[in-house]
Amino acid sequence: MCPRCDCCSEHVDKLKQQVSVMRKEIKNLRQMLETATRTHRKHMLSIESAVSKVSFSEPKECQRPPASPETALEHGKIQTLPIGYIHSCFSEKNGTPRQPTVCGPSRAELRLKQSVFNNPEHALIGLEQFSHIWVIFLFHKNGHLSHKAKVKPPRLNGERVGLYSTRSPHRPNALGLTLAKLDKIVGDTIHLSDIDMIAGTPVLDIKPYISDYDSPCSRKTTDLEPCQSITDPASLSPSEPIQAQLNEKEHQFDVNPNPLQSLAMLEEVKSYISQRDIGQSNSHQKHDAVDPQESELDRRPCYTEESYSTIASWIREPPVASLEVRFTPHAQKELAEFLPISKSGPSDGRGPRFRFLRNLDEATAAIRGVLSADPRSVYRRTRCKDKLFFFTLDTANITCWFGPDFAEVLRIRPVESK
Repeated sequence: MCPRCDCCSEHVDKLKQQVSVMRKEIKNLRQMLETATRTHRKHMLSIESAVSKVSFSEPKECQRPPASPETALEHGKIQTLPIGYIHSCFSEKNGTPRQPTVCGPSRAELRLKQSVFNNPEHALIGLEQFSHIWVIFLFHKNGHLSHKAKVKPPRLNGERVGLYSTRSPHRPNALGLTLAKLDKIVGDTIHLSDIDMIAGTPVLDIKPYISDYDSPCSRKTTDLEPCQSITDPASLSPSEPIQAQLNEKEHQFDVNPNPLQSLAMLEEVKSYISQRDIGQSNSHQKHDAVDPQESELDRRPCYTEESYSTIASWIREPPVASLEVRFTPHAQKELAEFLPISKSGPSDGRGPRFRFLRNLDEATAAIRGVLSADPRSVYRRTRCKDKLFFFTLDTANITCWFGPDFAEVLRIRPVESK
């Protein structure tokens, strides 16, 4: 193949310049389109607000009284009011865990607004008796309000499933639900851990987690058949039938104080006990036999012996495996420069300081938790050629890259103060 001449080189350079200019123009057009969309959205909101304030001059018989809050509530129309906002160790969507169990050391604070309660701390009295709480919040950083009937969960690596079989934030109503660990309550502020919410998240409500109501394992007795009568020996535990028989005989002793009859009753009890012991020994010898009349409850699929609920198989065994997380020596050195959270006050200028993470071990565990779950979207995972990934954790900006089955942390720099 002949070498490329100077004329060809100039032609190729011109084409590259033209391609570069075209890319910039496309980028500018996208920015203009996004700006126009936001402006249009603002205009529509202002028009709706103006129209709602206009009182049309209708005949009195046609005029309808304004709907009361009770009537609006009956029709499913409510006006939400945030009770507070999250102050979290995650400041951006990028790198925020998709579930609270992904990053255990993740921490946040929720301060109640005084506009909701004059004394917000009064609303939290008694909540300290619970270890976990449900947090209902808004996905306020969705970026757009569109939603689809089928979505691609990251754990399925591109396969589509129904929206309501996932926890995608892009829903008709952008409501989120998370189970957070309650660390402590100080005044009107709740300190949480095991969270998956970014800073600034509006919280609509909080409810205590009660395992007796919220866990299917605690409600398994409601799935069983109706209890038999207490006098039926088959419905009692091994020791209960004997006690029931003795109680019954004691009652008969009180009514019939005849000694001969009492001895006869005692012999009956002894005979019953011996027969039961023989039956139990036979059942132990045949413990491997299968009951042909096995109940539907015993055949119900479950993951553990105590579990009475089922979930999709791709939740426990996703096609996307967990990644090995590595730290370069340079990243470990930079992470060691961060000072742990101090109870005495703000940083004294000796170095960067964490705000939520308590020590170096928690920071390392948090980084490993975020990256091992592969926080990238399906698009970035399969089509994006740029392997670098950036996210913010507490007061640290983290740079990493992904290999076939691992993620390596390259740099950990403090967040620049604005």
